Amino acid sequence: RNLCEVGQKLIGSCLQFAVDCEGRPLRTIEGVSREPLGAKLEQAFVDCGAVQCGFCTPGMVVQARHFLDAHPNATRDEIKRGIEGNLCRCTGYVKIVDAIEAAARGDR
Repeated sequence: RNLCEVGQKLIGSCLQFAVDCEGRPLRTIEGVSREPLGAKLEQAFVDCGAVQCGFCTPGMVVQARHFLDAHPNATRDEIKRGIEGNLCRCTGYVKIVDAIEAAARGDR
């Protein structure tokens, strides 16, 4: 699912009417990729092989960035819980969790 942040809330972008976002802060994958943590996450996804078909990647990166903002020192198990609800049919999540963990540690 593709996600965006409206204010401080992470939501499925397909469930949000554009008119309801008027005058509110909105962050999408394009905005996240311009931020240092977002850029680290994107590079870590590539370096760790967490990008396969690419369908879930934007939502995973937005969700991971949102999660790491609140939990910068998250454990691997916390990261797994932090990305719940975002489905990936290609990687089996191991590489995705590896990438989020690497970006959080500053390895990428």
